[in-house]
Amino acid sequence: MKSQKTPRLRTIMAYLVLILLSFLCLFFFYILIINATRSHADLQKGFSALPGGYLLENLKNVANDGSFPMFKGIVNSLIVSISTAALCTYFSSLTAYGLYAYDFKGKKIAFTFIMAILVMPTQVTAMGFLRLITNMGMYDSLLPLIIPSIASPAVFYFMYSYLQSSLPLSLVEAARIDGSGEFMTFNRIVLPIMKPAIAVQAIFTFVGAWNNYFVPALVIQSKDKMTVPILIATLRGADYMNFDMGKIYTMIMVAIVPIIIVYLFLSKYIIAGITLGGVKE
Repeated sequence: MKSQKTPRLRTIMAYLVLILLSFLCLFFFYILIINATRSHADLQKGFSALPGGYLLENLKNVANDGSFPMFKGIVNSLIVSISTAALCTYFSSLTAYGLYAYDFKGKKIAFTFIMAILVMPTQVTAMGFLRLITNMGMYDSLLPLIIPSIASPAVFYFMYSYLQSSLPLSLVEAARIDGSGEFMTFNRIVLPIMKPAIAVQAIFTFVGAWNNYFVPALVIQSKDKMTVPILIATLRGADYMNFDMGKIYTMIMVAIVPIIIVYLFLSKYIIAGITLGGVKE
């Protein structure tokens, strides 16, 4: 009898812990949404768990704020994040496939070199990167935020590990025997197999590019080219007495909507990317 109660008690405890963690994760989003529906005067009165009726007015204030182009910043962040996710996942998958499917001299050296770049902090190369893009005429543009995503050692390593567990080389050899070209083999056979891994890394890359502050702050000067993290960071320099807290909470709420949408569309692939695997020969 005692042995039967123990697993049940552990299950109950596990669910209680999960409920508590879920509450802690979602509580702050709930407070953000509630505060976005309240006016500045209501927010000054203190905490309230009930929504207000000022959401549309706060959204209107955000849209009409000429000194703080929030929606332009969202468009810039979407351009950078979507382009980064697409380029990063495709070229990282292509590189991983090249090192996995081909045997050539220097293969181990190339792999070691990519892994060495993985442990190098971005700040170490920041000044050289800034000087390079300035000489190339790309300073104060979105291109320096997108082009470097083609080379991503972390995504490459994830894709390489996924290929090791999911892609039998006999499938590639069969495609070659049937007359398939190398790029056709990659695009029509390998990429569909890697779809779960690509979706997982697309989420992480999109969120990473969306939240990136260091590089955009380094290369972007014009306000109409700023991304969301830079625009939100400029709020710290504003006069506290002139803050419209309802508008600020609304800005932050609007800024996280694209991330939530992307996650909801692709989240089902996270578990698939971890657990799904083919039979390697």
